[in-house]
Amino acid sequence: MASEIQTRVLRKITWRIVPFIMLLYFVAFIDRVNIGFASLTMNKDIGLSPTVYGFGAGIFFWGYFLFEVPSNIILHKVGARIWIARVMISWGIVSAAMVFVQGATSFYILRFLLGVAEAGFFPGIILYLSYWFPARQRAAVTALFMAAAPLSTVLGSPISGALLEMDGLLGFKGWQWLFVLEAVPAVLLGFVVLGFLTDRPEKAKWLADDERRWLIETMYAETTSKAATASHSIWRGLADPRVLALSLIYFGTSAGLYTLGVWAPQIIKQFGLSSLQVGFLNALPATAAVIAMILWARHSDRTGERTWHVVWACLIAAAGLAYAGLATGIVAVLVALALVNIGISSAKPPLWSMPTLFLSGPAAAAGIATINSIGNLGGFVGPAMIGWIKDQTGSFVGGLYFVSGLLVLSAVLTLLLSRAQTAPVEPVPQSH
Repeated sequence: MASEIQTRVLRKITWRIVPFIMLLYFVAFIDRVNIGFASLTMNKDIGLSPTVYGFGAGIFFWGYFLFEVPSNIILHKVGARIWIARVMISWGIVSAAMVFVQGATSFYILRFLLGVAEAGFFPGIILYLSYWFPARQRAAVTALFMAAAPLSTVLGSPISGALLEMDGLLGFKGWQWLFVLEAVPAVLLGFVVLGFLTDRPEKAKWLADDERRWLIETMYAETTSKAATASHSIWRGLADPRVLALSLIYFGTSAGLYTLGVWAPQIIKQFGLSSLQVGFLNALPATAAVIAMILWARHSDRTGERTWHVVWACLIAAAGLAYAGLATGIVAVLVALALVNIGISSAKPPLWSMPTLFLSGPAAAAGIATINSIGNLGGFVGPAMIGWIKDQTGSFVGGLYFVSGLLVLSAVLTLLLSRAQTAPVEPVPQSH
């Protein structure tokens, strides 16, 4: 009986929640990195140098960093439905406002505000999943949610490339059309969230009474069984040295991820291709990443091994970036970008499973947000350094090597963190 109701409930909540949050993250990630395609024509139109563009593209993460922890704590208090809706509507409005960018200052301001608006979305969803899915199912569900990021590149790149071809329509530039039209889904979905998302199992009227009772009892039993071993307070979540270590590991993976989002279109464009061609070619490496990410996460779950799954993925991404610096033809560049995409995407699910060993409750909200906010500063450093080095040398090579080195550092820190875990700890309800 228990097995039958478990299967029924898990199937129902998976189909209700996972496709929807994947759609939300899909739209969020497009709005976060569509600056990479806009730059193909925008930079020349408003006079942005590689240094200014790299700095402005990355300054998004300073807004993200400053507001992510308070945003996630608010979500834990007021509920995901209201807070995720607020996040989506505000970031859609700011993303659309990019149409008014006229130079470096307005570019910096709006990218910073976009980070402020979106702060809390990703860790908020990670926390939200911990309210609904028992620990054994959560890692696989988290991997599905995170697959929306490379999927957004697969589907969003051709769309972004096509929107740039609208240049001159109704007197607007192609990059202006890109920002406006790709912001609309975020605003619309924000209102859908208000009517569709359910904060907690207790409020799930779409579950039968026995299904709702089983889920509430199961999640409560997990929480109470781990109460003695987990950190619960907000300050414990912020102060745990393992949180800082995971933040630094995530820093390198974020530098690699946003190097792809911000600079990959320009790296491909060097070969004299049209914006539409760049869009389709940029989708190919991400397609490989989606497949690899899911298979790698399943292998990590099946074996119960996390450390080497993160280490090898980081090293593959680092090798891809180094190879991209050496590649001289479009095929070689695409192979290199595929390696980077596969490595970065595959590192994330096993990496996000690690905080679950020692955080629970409000500490999980604060700790997960801390890892994500500090780690995502890599999304500032990577793109900014590539832009600065390109201005100094006229080439992407030095910047690609720099980000490659950050990923090697992430691999080393993962090994050190694993060896530092001398005392055995039990997993707690929050699996990310």
